[in-house]
Amino acid sequence: MDRKQTLQLVRTMHALIYAVMVAAVAVLLHAGITGDSGVWLWISLGLVAIEGAAFVVNGMRCPLTALAVRYGAEKGHAFDTCLPERWSRYIFRAVNTLAAIAILLLALRWTGVLG
Repeated sequence: MDRKQTLQLVRTMHALIYAVMVAAVAVLLHAGITGDSGVWLWISLGLVAIEGAAFVVNGMRCPLTALAVRYGAEKGHAFDTCLPERWSRYIFRAVNTLAAIAILLLALRWTGVLG
């Protein structure tokens, strides 16, 4: 596989991980708002925890970004993913904000504040 193909594979993996993490955050938000629980809540919490740990260990940067640069990605908002730039520019902040809100709602539910 040449560098261009490898970069496209990294970008595709990055986009798929984005999609999975957005779905996980949606599950957390749903559970925080409705009080629903189940296996998908715990899977989603685990995925968010793993992603958070990956960012912390990597100095608050996505490890796939460095990999994309290694295979020829250029700097910019959409250099490490195959998502459109208008999405990639804001998605990290938006998803992290929603995840924080969801975790806060879950904590309030689990402590009995939200019943």
